[in-house]
Amino acid sequence: MSTAPRWRKSRHSGANTNCVEIDSTLTAIRDTKNPAAVLRFSDATMSRFLTRVARQS
Repeated sequence: MSTAPRWRKSRHSGANTNCVEIDSTLTAIRDTKNPAAVLRFSDATMSRFLTRVARQS
């Protein structure tokens, strides 16, 4: 049985809608302004992406 993803966005976003959200499984991203358009990634791809983002911070 599949459950609907739980989406979260940065607490720094506040009420701003100019942000992206990540689902609770860390395998999908969507734009807050267009929640129907979802980008899905494999676990390995998302892991590589998050590692590179963390290095840039």
